[in-house]
Amino acid sequence: MDVYFYEAFEEEALSLKSLLGNRLSYEMTDKTIQETDHLNPPARLISIRTQSIIPVEWADKLDGVLSRSTGYDHLKKYLGTIRKPLPCGYLEEYATRAVAEHAILLIMALMRRLPQQMIQFKHFNRDGLTGGECTGKNLLVVGVGRIGNEIVKIGSALGMNVRGVDIVQCHKDVEYIGKEEGIAWADVIICSMNLTNENRGYFSYNLLKHAEPGVLFVNIARGEHTPIADMLRLVQERHLGGLGLDVFEDEPNVAVALRSKHTNTFPAAKVIKELLQHPNVLFTPHNAFNTMEAVQRKSRFSADEVLYFLENKDFRCRAR
Repeated sequence: MDVYFYEAFEEEALSLKSLLGNRLSYEMTDKTIQETDHLNPPARLISIRTQSIIPVEWADKLDGVLSRSTGYDHLKKYLGTIRKPLPCGYLEEYATRAVAEHAILLIMALMRRLPQQMIQFKHFNRDGLTGGECTGKNLLVVGVGRIGNEIVKIGSALGMNVRGVDIVQCHKDVEYIGKEEGIAWADVIICSMNLTNENRGYFSYNLLKHAEPGVLFVNIARGEHTPIADMLRLVQERHLGGLGLDVFEDEPNVAVALRSKHTNTFPAAKVIKELLQHPNVLFTPHNAFNTMEAVQRKSRFSADEVLYFLENKDFRCRAR
């Protein structure tokens, strides 16, 4: 077999099959590696997304690993563990607009109390459902890369006052501000940072306590930025007026726990289950990238990268 695809959800699988056709031999599953019974890699080249945990002992049995994602911190972590030059590839940008729109979607849904509206619809009860409008709100975008800058543009178009936090201030159209000052200023905070060793746990309880009570917070970047126990405490204390997450701390294990309904197995999954009891909380399953347009681009890039690797034994976009 030329390649085995893990974590291929229905629409992605159909798109990949239409592009690959009969050009090579492959199989795919919607499961992560840890959800299968695979004791050994089913092919010398495997393709994953961000939730599979690659066994260390597979390193000597693989020629390469392709992650169908633009983020590759999970690949760097694996390479740091195995300490050998295994080619590990990732994709060029394919979902900037999709992720940015999803961030704004979560903010607007929280601002208009959409989860509570859905609960109260069965009684057609409008008490306590008065929301807010975007125009005039202070939006802080933390991490102004490709996605962050797109969020800045959309927020500005909605009439929001937008500022950015980033150690690299490369966008001339962005008004930058310091972290602490920005947190205190914001009505809405969106995390769109890349993940580094330095910014793990960035949005801690102590940092977000500097925000005004009622602030809305969304993370569409990496779950490691937002310690889930801290998020629960902030929601319970009503310091966060709304919480929207598309990514989660310990996500590979959380995803398996939620799919298997064994949420008591992992601490983060237990906290997520508790958070979901709050009507001002809105979670999505790491799905911000998932538009028809982005999936088509992603599948095309994945197919091209697989074919390139089989011919050249390396990736054009390689994690190091």
